[in-house]
Amino acid sequence: MHCRAPRRWYIVTVVKIERTQTGLRIERSTLKVLKALAEYLDLSLGDLVEGIVLHVFEGQAPFSPAVLAKIEQLKAVYGLTLTAADAHTLSEEE
Repeated sequence: MHCRAPRRWYIVTVVKIERTQTGLRIERSTLKVLKALAEYLDLSLGDLVEGIVLHVFEGQAPFSPAVLAKIEQLKAVYGLTLTAADAHTLSEEE
């Protein structure tokens, strides 16, 4: 049985926004983990990335310990070995 993260319902004010399509380039295994996490959380990839960015812009951690554990599982499945320490040292193969 596939276990999804629990959905929590909140009463909120909906904020109207305008989204734009973008051609984001990202490392292959990182993208695989993000797509799998979005599926696990029942979100679109764009909503997941947007949520991560908005949390980080405010200095907040975007994930609970349970979701971080799932991310570790997904990293192992998709062979993602990059860490935050690698962020400024990445170079594309030619």
